[in-house]
Amino acid sequence: MVWTQTSVSVKATTATPNRWDLVALPLVVGLLALAAAGGHQMTAPLTSLDTPAVSLDPWNLPDYALRSTMRMLAAMAASLLFTFTYATLAAKSRRAGMVLIPVLDVLQSVPVLGYISFTVVFFLSLFPGSVLGAECAAIFAIFTSQAWNMTFSLYQSLRSVPRDLDEAATSFRFSGWQRFWRLEAPFAMPGLVWNMMMSMSGGWFFVVASEAITVGDRTVTLPGIGSYLAEAIAQKNLGAVGWAVLAMLAVILLYDQFLFRPLVAWADKFRFEQTGAQEAPESWVLRLFQRTRFCRAMLAPVESLLDRVAWLRLSPLSSLAAALPPALKRRVAAPLSPAFDRALDRGWYAVVAAAALALGSTLVTFIAGGAGWGDVGTVLLLGAATLLRVVVLIAIASLVWVPLGVLIGLRPRLAETVQPMAQFLAAFPANLLFPVAVVTILRFDLNPDVWLSPLMILGTQWYILFNVIAGTSAFPSDLKEAASSFRIRGWQWWRDVMLPGVFPYYLTGAVTAAGGSWNASIVAEAVRWGDAEVTAHGLGSYIAQATATGDYPRIVLGIAVMSLFVTLLNRLLWRPLYGYAERRLRLA
Repeated sequence: MVWTQTSVSVKATTATPNRWDLVALPLVVGLLALAAAGGHQMTAPLTSLDTPAVSLDPWNLPDYALRSTMRMLAAMAASLLFTFTYATLAAKSRRAGMVLIPVLDVLQSVPVLGYISFTVVFFLSLFPGSVLGAECAAIFAIFTSQAWNMTFSLYQSLRSVPRDLDEAATSFRFSGWQRFWRLEAPFAMPGLVWNMMMSMSGGWFFVVASEAITVGDRTVTLPGIGSYLAEAIAQKNLGAVGWAVLAMLAVILLYDQFLFRPLVAWADKFRFEQTGAQEAPESWVLRLFQRTRFCRAMLAPVESLLDRVAWLRLSPLSSLAAALPPALKRRVAAPLSPAFDRALDRGWYAVVAAAALALGSTLVTFIAGGAGWGDVGTVLLLGAATLLRVVVLIAIASLVWVPLGVLIGLRPRLAETVQPMAQFLAAFPANLLFPVAVVTILRFDLNPDVWLSPLMILGTQWYILFNVIAGTSAFPSDLKEAASSFRIRGWQWWRDVMLPGVFPYYLTGAVTAAGGSWNASIVAEAVRWGDAEVTAHGLGSYIAQATATGDYPRIVLGIAVMSLFVTLLNRLLWRPLYGYAERRLRLA
């Protein structure tokens, strides 16, 4: 087994700048200057938002694009921290996983508007008199649209590490810390990078909601592409909408070239396979910095420090056990008896059940203050309508994007070409199609319950495509070569080779696409273009209307029912499929 890696030789070892540094250094300094400028604007006084926060003058778009990008990058950093903490704990601890994974199911189903409704006031009070409070509320809202699929991706990878790699780590007596950073994190990296890409693009879908916040009679508008787009839609200014689309395209191309394409090329060296890859993704930015002399010398101490940290034998529990008295040490080291282990499980179940009952009682009391049993029945029926839309849309998207994702993933050069286009399509907000949807439905007297449904899957279907591409890219070359040697072709190749190989990755994409579709129903089931509004029957439109009026009991009722539907779908469908993938489709 080898980790494939593309290396670049460096002849000189001194820190004297070479010709590549003359290009790389201005790039680094320029990016740092832009980050400093954007960070300074985020700490301005809150009174600066009292003036018109958004102008439709296109010359303001570069500044707005910087502000939106800073928020999305800050949310991405928070999502990575959350992912590595939450997914690792859920994958490593059976008892923690029994709680954390259902909680994650609920979290991904709670709509962004549901978070905004309760967090904007909290963050504004946390930083009184500063724009930073509103910025944190927007960043948190974007975080909630980015973190869940990244967490599911890392969790799925940690649960499907090949057995021979796991046995090798055991034979080398790696500590838990070393095993994670030297085996599990590298194995998960290709899939995680593609999900980071999807999260960044998918975050644009909710930038409008996070930068132009309206809860009850309180409105907070932050300068950014999202608020610019919301203002253009409100004024029916198609020219401004076009400028917003061009600005989004420019930003996506820039962070594709400077962030994600280098990450994809770098993560390719962690592919699990027995033979070297025939084709590897490339990045001119990565090659540029690999050829620099001064920049690499400046980063060498950081690289050395991270390498040493990864090799530390951190085992606090073992150190604590070593300090115990001999008699107690023997008792701690002894394996738990089955009876005691079952008792421990029962105690854990009791604690979880008590916490769930306490939370449920609090929710019922809060909802009962403004809603009755009639509302509960209505919301359940609306939830069933939205569930039907989600199931049908995910099935259609799977039939389209699984085969296309496999074909793209098998061709790294094609993937490099498709990558920015897919990011742009994933980032394309459904709001831009509101004029078409509203005018078409009203002009031809169409049924909104049917024709608004595609807007739900517009931004979330890409989770399936990106995860299938990631799974195909990570598929071992030796298995593909073996299939070719045995002349396995046609449907047999799909059934016995490729579909089982990408199935765990597809599950991650399908789960997050389904959760994202529930989330997207908030903006897709109630669309507006100027004064004209079209509404479909569903849970999303119910929550959107309750949010617009500031009806918190009904907001909580809608979110609770949505979480219930998503949890049941995950428990009855996705979790059994995850278990099947771990048992039957894991690389040996």
